Amino acid sequence: MSDVLRRLEPASSPRRAPPLLNRLCPHIFTTEEGAAKAANAVTDHLGGVDILVHNLGGSSSPGGGFAALTDELWLDEINLNLLAAVRLDRLLVPGMIERGDGVVIHISSIQRRLPLPESTTAYAAAKAALTTYSKALSKELGPKGVRVTSVSPGWIYTTAAQAMVSRIAAHGGTDEATARQGILDALGGIPIGRPAWPWEVAELVAFLASSRASSIHGTEYVIDGGTVPTV
Repeated sequence: MSDVLRRLEPASSPRRAPPLLNRLCPHIFTTEEGAAKAANAVTDHLGGVDILVHNLGGSSSPGGGFAALTDELWLDEINLNLLAAVRLDRLLVPGMIERGDGVVIHISSIQRRLPLPESTTAYAAAKAALTTYSKALSKELGPKGVRVTSVSPGWIYTTAAQAMVSRIAAHGGTDEATARQGILDALGGIPIGRPAWPWEVAELVAFLASSRASSIHGTEYVIDGGTVPTV
């Protein structure tokens, strides 16, 4: 994404992330203590943040539908896909409010509207909550100079997406091609004929974070190749 940002709005003095963040496991953000440690490192090193993109998320739930989802699995999905963003916003957004400027972008998912019941019910519910939270936050922060938007990708072919294909195949006793087609069928197909690539989502996020999108606030952008069949 850094390459995309440089193309949109060259920085005169780019700043690197503190070394601590390069060593952190993403799951550190799923605890209050871990999120505070990361936020303190950023604040100490950079003095605060101007742009906060919540890209952490994913699902490790097994196939088998709702009955396979234990309380522990539900809490894990909500912790990773909702509360990690809530924690970092609580720690870092006050600095934006103090400066009267900043951008917060939450990465949600079209699964908030098109859940896959075989394996991602808890993930979809957490992303639905994230989108609602993002909207509420935008109404609070807009008058204070901080823009908030959300981005809802469809099927993006990441390593996590491939892992989900493998889990579904293993649970169903089938091969990955069949599992992949099952996901496409559950989504109702993708009109452009393929999943999106991560860099395509990064292009959209970089635009929304830039000054070129200074009047875009409180809305959701869907990037799904036309998967969602309704307006």
